[in-house]
Amino acid sequence: MYRVAIVGASGYAGAELLRICAGHEEFEVVAATGDSSAGTKISDRYPHLAGVVDDQVFVEYSSGIAAGTDLTFLALPHGKAQQLVPALRTETKKIVDLSADFRFNSPAPYEHWYGKKHESPELLGEFVFGLPELFRESLPGADLIAVAGCYVTTATLALAPLVGAGMIEPTGIVVDAVSGVSGAGRTAAPETAFSSVNENFIAYGLLNHRHTPEMEMAIGLHAGTDVQLIFTPHLAPMNRGILATCYAQPVGSATTADAIDCLASFYENEAFVTVSDRSPGTKATLGSNSVHLTARVDPRTGWLIVIAALDNLVKGAAGQAIQCANISLGLPEAAGLTTAGIYP
Repeated sequence: MYRVAIVGASGYAGAELLRICAGHEEFEVVAATGDSSAGTKISDRYPHLAGVVDDQVFVEYSSGIAAGTDLTFLALPHGKAQQLVPALRTETKKIVDLSADFRFNSPAPYEHWYGKKHESPELLGEFVFGLPELFRESLPGADLIAVAGCYVTTATLALAPLVGAGMIEPTGIVVDAVSGVSGAGRTAAPETAFSSVNENFIAYGLLNHRHTPEMEMAIGLHAGTDVQLIFTPHLAPMNRGILATCYAQPVGSATTADAIDCLASFYENEAFVTVSDRSPGTKATLGSNSVHLTARVDPRTGWLIVIAALDNLVKGAAGQAIQCANISLGLPEAAGLTTAGIYP
């Protein structure tokens, strides 16, 4: 049994980590921090966990909270993990960070797109990028893992095989994605209040969304080429889920069958990726660690379209973090995770 700490357990991604760890036969959560909820029973904040957390309470983060643990998950807002990791790595054996703090291997792109100086740039080169379907070889035995985010995972898994196969141009790509409100986190804000989101559909982060360079980096690393894309996210009146519709120019005379075959062949042995001719929907992936993909080539306009759906809190956050941790520890990759969604 591995002793696990979850820092930032009171947020939505943290609560998903608690839920998944509760069903993981090898993980025992020995500390769950949530400064704003310190002293509150986990089951009072999240009643759906009442049957699995007993009387455990959220505790305030303090030095030594992860001492003696085998694994620590960081489910914190961007900018917080880089403040904690230098000390935490002396307390715990492995760190899996769900934020963007350590996804880049140099501070320049972080400082440009996030608008702040990186506080632990010396550690950037020590983290490996956590997107198993593309970079699995870097994960076994890794002690520091930066998990790919929800939008990045959706678009990258959709596009990377096609760019890597030379089927689409690596520039001029358009990523049009929609997310549920939980992607904005649990902290209350006017733009994510019920009266703002209900009966509304809005684009945000126009031309400058910070996940743009992460998509370009991840697709480019896989394909071995520079990638340029434009990304427009949208907020939809639903709790969770991401649907990304990606547009690219084919190279040569690709057909719909060629595009689907490329994706299906690439992901043939991947338990958490389903490729078919069905149009993916977020509901089908709810609660699962799965990604659903399809593609079309339009002979009239010459565009190739690839569409991906996933649950932003599972495969887009906590589930992917568990998947990476499993590989790092030498456990079965699917331990604690499910491929089947919840419906209706």
